[in-house]
Amino acid sequence: QVQLVESGGGLVQTGGSLRLSCVASGRSFGNSVMGWFRQAPGKERQFVAALSYSASITYYADTVKGRFTISRDNAKNALYLQMNSLQPDDTGLYYCAADHRQRTTYSEYQYRTSSLYDYWGQGTQVTVSA
Repeated sequence: QVQLVESGGGLVQTGGSLRLSCVASGRSFGNSVMGWFRQAPGKERQFVAALSYSASITYYADTVKGRFTISRDNAKNALYLQMNSLQPDDTGLYYCAADHRQRTTYSEYQYRTSSLYDYWGQGTQVTVSA
């Protein structure tokens, strides 16, 4: 059974930092696209960041570019999101997601679309106070 488990969320003040982690079990995702999405209360889930299977390509939402960094550790079957200079608009439930295909290339549009991803975690809450 494949599982993605996020951790690292919490309550932080504006300007603070958090590091989210996502650990996968049940299969290796070292050769798969992985990403982070978030959902604020009353809003649709939105793309945050994604990483190609080779980790050579990264994409970020314009709202987080320059503040967030996505990375992976294949030895630990883990994905990370370092979030700096957090703002109240960054508040939401953050989800880790993974593609079941391996060594597959996609367009930038596909990386940013939730339908690319087959596996999802339960989410970790990030709350940024003003």
